[in-house]
Amino acid sequence: MIILAMRTDKPEAEIYLLDNKKELLHTKWQAHLQLAETLNTKIEEILNKSSISYGDIEGIVVDKGPGSFTGLRIGSAVANAMGYSQNIPIISKSGDNWLEDAAAGLMAGKNDKIAIPKYGSQAHITKPRK
Repeated sequence: MIILAMRTDKPEAEIYLLDNKKELLHTKWQAHLQLAETLNTKIEEILNKSSISYGDIEGIVVDKGPGSFTGLRIGSAVANAMGYSQNIPIISKSGDNWLEDAAAGLMAGKNDKIAIPKYGSQAHITKPRK
């Protein structure tokens, strides 16, 4: 099972490409404020390096946090869009073993259907002006 995994909960983002639980490729970069601009490009780069196409991906894993509100939102949105558009299962997990636990879940046939971020606290959103 070819699995694409991403972690976007902190300024240093990560993408993993797995064959079952075996890591094929892994990349980290300082995404910080450019995550929305760089995430899809980095996914394409890791797929191209491994000669794997989007159609070969059989499952998606995303770290659901807690962490950066915007980073988690972006990562979850990309994962959800890919899962929906490719009709492939998606699992979101948190904790130290998020990647291993989620990959095991995918291989066992589980599917969250949608990744929902866990921010760890309420979002700090500016209140509307009156």
